[in-house]
Formats: sequence, C-alpha cells, structure tokens
Amino acid sequence: MNKLRLGLAVSIAKSITFLVRSLNIGAASVLPGAIARKIAPNLLQLLSQQVKNGVILIAGTNGKTTTALLLCSILKGKGYKISHNSTGANLENGLATALIESANFLGKLNVDYAILEVDENIVPKVLKPLQPRVILCLNLFRDQLDRYGEVDTISKRWTQVISTLPDNTVVIPNADDPTLSNLGQQLSQRVVFFGLNEPESYLEAIPHAVDSIYCPRCGHSLEYQGVYLSHLGDFTCPSCGFTKSKPSLESREWPQILVGLYNKYNTLAAVTAAKELGIDEVIIKDTIENFQAAFGRAEDLIIDGKKVRILLSKNPVGTNETIRVVTESNDQTTLLVLNDRTPDGTDVSWIWDVDTEKLVERGGTLIVSGDRVYDMALRLRYSQKSLDSGVNLIVEPDLHKAIATALEHTPTTETLHILPTYSAMLEVREILVGKKIR
Repeated sequence: MNKLRLGLAVSIAKSITFLVRSLNIGAASVLPGAIARKIAPNLLQLLSQQVKNGVILIAGTNGKTTTALLLCSILKGKGYKISHNSTGANLENGLATALIESANFLGKLNVDYAILEVDENIVPKVLKPLQPRVILCLNLFRDQLDRYGEVDTISKRWTQVISTLPDNTVVIPNADDPTLSNLGQQLSQRVVFFGLNEPESYLEAIPHAVDSIYCPRCGHSLEYQGVYLSHLGDFTCPSCGFTKSKPSLESREWPQILVGLYNKYNTLAAVTAAKELGIDEVIIKDTIENFQAAFGRAEDLIIDGKKVRILLSKNPVGTNETIRVVTESNDQTTLLVLNDRTPDGTDVSWIWDVDTEKLVERGGTLIVSGDRVYDMALRLRYSQKSLDSGVNLIVEPDLHKAIATALEHTPTTETLHILPTYSAMLEVREILVGKKIR
C-alpha cells in the first residue's frame, strides 16, 4: 500500500510540476511536494530511505545555499548522482519536491546522495523521517524575529533531536559559534568541527549585531580573543572553562570561494563534509577554484556593459558582512532593497542592528528601494553625522527606476553592489536578467 500511495503521489506531483513550468506560472518548487504529502504523508521518509549513501542535511541561518551548492559540485565532480533542493525551498514541502524531482513516476529514487538545505526552525521536524548521514550546523543568528525568536531556543531544540540519532551520524558544527560548539561537545555521535584560525581577520570590535556572547553552559560573559563576525570567534568562559572546540582543518590551507569572510566558513563546512565522505583533496580544490555563485549570493553579472554584484542581505549579521565587502572595495555605488514579505520576515526592525554607519562614512552614492524604502532611508539618515556628510542618498520606491538610477551612477570601471532581502533579490534578478532563479 505504501508503494502504491507513493507512486500515485509522485506521479501527480510530477504532472503538476510539468503543468506549472509549461505555463510559466512559477518554479514549482513547493506546490508539488505539498500535494504529494497530502496523498502520502510519509513521503519524505519513503524517498529518503532510497538514497544510496544517505542524506546530507545543511542547517543554519546564513550560508545554506552556497554551502550546499559547493558540496553538491564537489560530489558531482567525483561522479555521484545528487538530489538537491537547488531552488532554496527549504521547508518540508520544498524538501519533498526536490526528492520527487529526482524520482521516477513509480516513486523510485536512484541517487547516491541527497543534499538538503533546511530552514533552521524545522530541523526538529525533519530529522526523524530523513535520518541524515551527515548534518552540517553552519551558524545560528537572529533571523525573522517574528517567526523564530532567539538562537538559544533553537540550539536547545537541535541538541535534543540530534542526540536521538544513531551514533554513526556525522555532525559537523561551526566551532566558532559558542552555541554550536557547545552542541557538538554534548553529542555522542561522531562530531567534526570546522572554523577559522586566522587572528589577522579579527574585527576591530564586537559588532552591534551580536547574538550570543554569553556562555551556553553557565551564562557568564565569554572572553573573546577576537571575533570574525557577529559572535563567531575565538572564545573561552572564565567561569566554567568552556572553550572553543578545535577545528579539524587548518583554515589557511584552503582557498576561499567568492568574496567575504562568511564565504570562508561556507568553504570550510563543505570541505569538512567532503573529506568525511572520502573525497580526494584534488577534486575538492579543483571544484573550489571553478565554483560559480548561487543566484543572488555574491553573484556577478554584466548588465549594459557594467559589472553588477548581488549580495543577499536578509538579517543583521549577513548585512554587516555584505557591507564589509562593499567598504573593502573601491566601488562608490550601492543599491539597498528592503522588503518585508513572508520570505523576508515581516519585522524589519533588524536594520537598526546593522552597522550602516560604515557604509555612510565612506561616502559615494546610496540608492534605496523596496517595500520598506523609507525605513531604510531613515536608517541611513540616522547613520549620517551631518546632512553634508558626503554621501549621495537617493530614495526611489520604484525598483525598476532604482536599478536604472544605480546603473547610471556606476562607472564602467567599477561594480554596482546590490544588497537586497530575499524577495527583493528575486525581483532584482528578474529585472536584470529576465528570470528570478537561474
């Protein structure tokens, strides 16, 4: 009965996918899975059980899509067949849709690995049906406060559910994140840490968008030798002795994909997982050198003969890091697009935790747009020490006009940096290249 129900569910879902894409009315990244799970509620379990070498689950606030794409590229370089939710649909219906797409009409799945990036809030719901072989825990930051709340709550849920998995499960946490370092130290499963050991990359000070600088064990303030971004860094607790776990890799020995220090973390996470799966270093390094960005994640485009770089900026930590990329360049034009739709989170108060002062201090032209254009404009105004601070602030609610204005202000010798929230990123790409997702 399970096989018949699964085959029916997959067949109907595939038909829906074909219809939606043929009519060009969407990406069909969620709806097929939603309908299929109505027909076969245990579909995730039935399909994931067929993955030959197991499911690789990638969870965290930032970096899931880039890390998943890099690991997928590495494994494909070895010749493995992969199922991957490449559209970024990372809730249960999106995971189901990705597995369905790799199956035939009878519900038979013939892949070596399934790489699934998972929204941090649904990890407790999907671990049991997916039974992942490898879990990458990238980071935990505040994100969409209207939905998720604080990071300590999420980390406790993760620890509780991961601890119930088989001992041969491989858990790969970020050693530089105190909550995840502590998580890994409590588990009986095989735990392999990744992280940075590059003090020369420390920030000058702990940023405003810091989420967890207290010891996850005793609550005392952590002592940081230095921070790399937000609360990620080298730390110890002077009260109970809790300290950063030792990463398995020397971070300096590995090249970095894309721009921004945050992408060094993505690189190290994927490399650590690949090495655990026995992939040769030659294949890993060759993949890193030839890696292409996922849509909107440090993606470089040429538009009307001008360079454009899209840097997804959806929460305080991520935006601070994209601002760091901008301020470390010599480019003088930046477009910020702030939306407050469901994929972005409806609470945009997070922009007041972003260090926009650093962007304003360097001068140049700042264009703002999006559904909450005036909120972002106000944030930038408050970042100015005076109204004649040297920054050219342009407020343009119409996104088409905002992009055109930004391109006009960008010389051919420079790059236009666009910092959009998630739904804004999809709109920007559609305007620039005629489609939302590559």
